[in-house]
Order: sequence, then C-alpha cells, then structure tokens
Amino acid sequence: MTAIIRFRELLPRVERFLFTAHAGPGSRTGWQGRGEGRLAVQCHDSTIRFHESGSFTLAGQAQSVPMRNVYRWECRADRISLFHERRGPDAAVHLFDLIAEGEETLINATVHQCAADAYSGKIVLRPDGFDLQWRILGPRKDERILYHYRT
Repeated sequence: MTAIIRFRELLPRVERFLFTAHAGPGSRTGWQGRGEGRLAVQCHDSTIRFHESGSFTLAGQAQSVPMRNVYRWECRADRISLFHERRGPDAAVHLFDLIAEGEETLINATVHQCAADAYSGKIVLRPDGFDLQWRILGPRKDERILYHYRT
C-alpha cells in the first residue's frame, strides 16, 4: 500500500515528461521516436489530470510535430485508475487500474483490451518522479513506450 500512497503524493508535483517509443519485431506500425514536454496538472478531490503538451520526433526524422494528451488519475485507497481523455472527460477511456506490486512499483490489475490490441502498464517510483512503462501487443502492434515523469 505504501507505493500507492507515495504515488498519490507525487502526482500533483509532476511538471515535465520525456518518452521514447520502440517498435518490436512484431510491429507493423514502425512507431519509434522520442517525445518531451510540460504538464499542466489539475487537481480536484481525488482526481488528478495531466494535460501534456510537447513535441514528438519520429525516428529518422529531423522535424518534430506538436503533441497533446490528457490523462486522468483517480486515486482510491487500494488502487489508482488511469483514463485517457483524448476525446474529452465525458468520453474518457478507462485504461486500467494500477495496484501495488511492491514498495516502489505499481502494475495494471488487468490488461486493457482495445479491439485486438492489449495494453499493459507498470509504474516505477523514482526519487524525482516516476517511470511509466507501456506495452502494446496486437496483430500489428509490438510497442514499448517508456515515459519519464519528473518533478
């Protein structure tokens, strides 16, 4: 339970992110690259929203493109629910619930299934933030995305 408490206390203090996307051997998308940006964090009761804005550079390209994302974290005593609000808060997609795996880690309680693609996640707490490891597997997808969220 300590990991959940620490994570809840950390979420409102996060200010920036960096991520790398890697396509595995089974990927047909070839989605690889690097993104970075800032966060506008919005807190209301036990809900925290990350409004991400930054840029993404596809591997092998010199020019970056702007990117935006909104993630909603709903904090409960025994879990953190993660939602993606790309189409707004009323059409949020529940990705999965994160539960404590150890003192420094949280993992998805179940895999999020989106059509034929399975999404899973793991959070590793760091002294200055946390890392969110995404794994996406499907008929055309074999991706790993590693986010570094920092205070």
